[in-house]
Amino acid sequence: MAEIEGGGGGKHKGGKKRGKKLSTRVDFTPMVDLGFLLITFFMLTTSMNKPQVMDINMPIKDKTIENQPVPASQSITVILTKDDKVVYYFINQEGEPEPPIITDFDSRKGIRNTLITENAKRNKYLDSIPVYKKQMTDGIIDKPTYKAHLSAIKNYEKGLIVVIKATDESRYKNLIDILDEMLICNIGRYAIVDVSDKEKEMVKNAQPTN
Repeated sequence: MAEIEGGGGGKHKGGKKRGKKLSTRVDFTPMVDLGFLLITFFMLTTSMNKPQVMDINMPIKDKTIENQPVPASQSITVILTKDDKVVYYFINQEGEPEPPIITDFDSRKGIRNTLITENAKRNKYLDSIPVYKKQMTDGIIDKPTYKAHLSAIKNYEKGLIVVIKATDESRYKNLIDILDEMLICNIGRYAIVDVSDKEKEMVKNAQPTN
């Protein structure tokens, strides 16, 4: 229990006594109880942060199912490397990899610009996304309908397919960043696979974008 004591008397010059003051005491115990009540109230009424789930398309591991080959004209391989760099390459009509190009996440000609450009070449329905978004804003369609249209456009069968690979020198943040780019660039078909030894050699010979 906290207390505050008030001062007592004394003598004035000349021998006169000064009236003795009564001691005062302030009890702070109710304040402590109030503090605990407030803490309990906020703990019970505050909503906890809900974990966010990110959908990731992983390769099928079931050997009884034959994976469909990825058309060379639709795919781009993105390799995450050290120093937050990104190396990407395409496959030509002969099935051979084209010379790899090195870029990053932040520059004007970074990986986002490449993904947007290449996806726009292959997905003719991308222009419909802002139309559906405006219809949802205007109340013409509801949110589930908008999401259904968005999913169909992202997963267009002739759209861009991104193969994501990460070297041992890359950071976990790079993987999160490239997955964010899939959302930003409206790419619905992508997969995370292991990088091969041949691709590791390709990374060493990659040339920066102009």
